[in-house]
Formats: sequence, structure tokens, C-alpha cells
Amino acid sequence: MNALIDGLNGILWNYVLIYGLLGAGLFFTLRLGAPQFRHFGEMLRVITSAPSTDKRGITPFQALTVSLASRVGTGNLAGVAVALTLGGPGAIFWMWMVALVGMATAYSESTLAQLYKVTTKSGDYRGGPAFYISKGLNAPWAGAVFSVCLILSFGLIFVAVQSNSIAEALAGSFGFNKFMVGGAVAAVAAIVIFGGIKSIARVAEILVPFMAGTYLLLAVVIMALNITEVPGMLWLIVSSALGLQEAAGGVAGGVMAAALNGIKRGLFSNEAGMGSAPNIAAVATPSPHHPSSQGLVQAFGCFIDTILVCTATALMILLSGALGQEGVTGMQLTQNALDEHLGWIGSYFISIAIIFFAFTSILGNYSYAENALTFLGLEGKLALTILRSACLAMVVWGAGQTVTTVFNFADAAMGLMAVINLTAILLLSGTVYRLTQDYFGQRRQGKEPTFVLSDFEGPKNGINPSIWTEDPHAERA
Repeated sequence: MNALIDGLNGILWNYVLIYGLLGAGLFFTLRLGAPQFRHFGEMLRVITSAPSTDKRGITPFQALTVSLASRVGTGNLAGVAVALTLGGPGAIFWMWMVALVGMATAYSESTLAQLYKVTTKSGDYRGGPAFYISKGLNAPWAGAVFSVCLILSFGLIFVAVQSNSIAEALAGSFGFNKFMVGGAVAAVAAIVIFGGIKSIARVAEILVPFMAGTYLLLAVVIMALNITEVPGMLWLIVSSALGLQEAAGGVAGGVMAAALNGIKRGLFSNEAGMGSAPNIAAVATPSPHHPSSQGLVQAFGCFIDTILVCTATALMILLSGALGQEGVTGMQLTQNALDEHLGWIGSYFISIAIIFFAFTSILGNYSYAENALTFLGLEGKLALTILRSACLAMVVWGAGQTVTTVFNFADAAMGLMAVINLTAILLLSGTVYRLTQDYFGQRRQGKEPTFVLSDFEGPKNGINPSIWTEDPHAERA
């Protein structure tokens, strides 16, 4: 079984998805007129201009922080270090490129998630890839496969992996028992998770800005203390990627190694095209009242994850001189870099960062799984209790386990998710194009964009007319 899963992952992640995710990003960038560059300011405007929501959804800012809770995890600490070790400084340049084109993919999938969202029996918004696959492409079977893969990977296995990271960090730095750590994490997570997606959103909008802000502030301080070296490090990243100098640190493969490892780590980190973030994007009440506005919010999430957080990790490592230490990679390399900058405090800071990054990832990953239950028709109290209990059990179990095997299984499930999602958004690219034209056409006329289904020139099948009415405040309380 292990050989079969490893073989499937090799095909999916080394060939199909590397080219598929990158190609989709380039396709949407060109077809939509590079919205991530031309309308970057609109992303900021949309995020900051929606202070409230209605009883059916969460705010755009809350949706952004929940998606960042899932995106910004231990991969931003360890994954960047792996990319530097295997691909050299040039790998970071390719992570940037992947994030910049991936912003167009993230925009597209979250825009579709908004368009095809539904209102549940309890009156809450739900949606995501399973819904636009089923309603937009009339393929409910594919939506069901997608949902099952999402629940298994994000809702169960990935939370075990994140719990394992917390347990390893606390055991290594403070000598805590791993299973006791797992139990404590599960207990705290239960308080949030049993409150549902809105509870997760309220916690995420506090924890995620604090977590990311503190980490970025530390990086800024370190760069300020080494300001004379920063331009040289940025040039090292660019020149190594373009082959303008010898590969640093004895990296085998030169430019190709930098490109391959940077592209892979970038795709894994920002999740654009994977079909994960659209699940929370659909829960938001968009402001302006248009599907594209929430697409812009989630595109900005890719920018924060890779261009800001991953770059912060890379520069702290490069400025420390720790890169190139024999046999040191991953989290250990990041920890050694912080030790060089901060002394003994560095190890403790990384341990605390892991706790915050991994815990918020547990919450974000679970929220996606709860959303997927709705598509499967399992939105009742019993089904939710079973899912929440299983998620928390995996948190406890993962704390004390070597999770390599199940992590490989999760990679395969997530790979299948991504293949289904990429196929769907490419087939629905015409709808994304029309929505984009409608949104920015209204902006050019000086209007606040409002989507009205009856005026939409694209296909209307599967779109809920009660949500997309002339009056965006209809049915609100």
C-alpha cells in the first residue's frame, strides 16, 4: 500500500500538479488581465471596507484570517528552510513567482465559491469547490469525491500533523510529555471547534494577525539590524534563480534545482488551486455585494503567505549564515538561524511560533471539513459531533506518532482534490471572466459593484437567486 501511495504522489506532485497549478495560474493571469497586479489596491480596499456582516455569514476579514490560519503553518518555517537547502537562495525567487501567478488562481476559485454558495437549513452560508463542481458543471459525483478527500486530508490527517509539530516543539524545548500536549491542544481546540465556523472565525481574526504580525515584526527588526546586508541577500536570491552566479551552498542542479524546489514549496504553501480556501471564502458575506470581491480577498491571502511570511523566514535564515550546515534542514535550520540572531531566546521563540502557527492551522483545516459535510447532506448535529470528535481524537493521536505514512496518504487525497478543482475552475473560466468584467466595469463607472443574477449574461444554472438579488441587504437581520 505504501508503495502505491508513494507512486501516486510521485506522479501527482512531480508532474501533474506542478505543471497544472503553475499553468492554471498563468492562464488566469493572462485571461483575466493580471488582476493581481492591476488591481492590488482594490484587494486592500475590499478587505478594509467591510466592518460588519449579516447573520448568515462571516466578514471578509474573518474569511481571510481563517484561510491564513490554514495557509500559514509550520511549512512557512520548515518548508522554506527545505527549499533553501535543496534549491539554494534562488528557490525563494521561484516561490515568489508561483505566489504572484497563484493569486489569479486563488481569485478565480474563491469567486466561483461565492457565486455558487447556498444557504443551509440553519440559515448559514456554505459553499466551495464541491458546490461549483456540482452546480456549475452538473457533476455531483465529483463534488462528493472532492468533499470526502477534503475531510480525510484537512479535517483529520493534517490536524494530526500540526499537533505533532506542537508536541515536538514543546517536548524539545521544555521536556513536556507529547500525549499530554496533545490532550491539552485538543481541549483548547474543542472550545473553539464546538462553536462552529463562526466561532473559529472570531478566534482567527484575533490570533492570526497577532501571530503573523509578531513574526513579521521580528523579521523587520532582524533586517534592520543587518540592513547593509539585506540588498545583497535580495540580489543573491534573484541572481541564483537566474543563473547569474554559481549556486550558493553547493546546491546540486543549479538553476533547475532552484526552480523545481521553489515552485513545489510555493505551491504547497499558498494552496492556490488546491480547493481549500474557497470553502471558507464562500461563508463570507461579501462587501461589495459581488462574488469577485471575496476572490480579491483570498488572492491577497496568497500574497501574505508567500511574499511576506515565507520571505521573512528566508531572509532570517540567509542573514544568519546558517545555510549550508551539514545535515541541517527544515525546522532545525530555521531554529539555528534564530539562535544566531537572538541567542538562546531563538529556540524558544520558534517553539512558541510553532504552537501558534500549528494551532491556528488545526482550526482552519477543521473549518474546511465542516463546510464539506454540508455538501454531503450531513449538516445535522450528530454528524457534526462525530466529525469534531474525530478531529480532536486525531489531535491527541498525532501528538505522539510518527505521521509520515498517514501524511503521504493525505498528500494523495489533497492531490486528487487539486486535480478535480483545477479541472473545474478551468472549465468554468468563462464565468470567472464575465464576473471580473462586470465587477471592474462597474468600478470604472464609479459605482460600488453589485452583482444581480437577473442581469448576469453568463450561465445561471445552479446559482441561488435569493442570495444574489437587487437588494444586497435582503433577508439580513
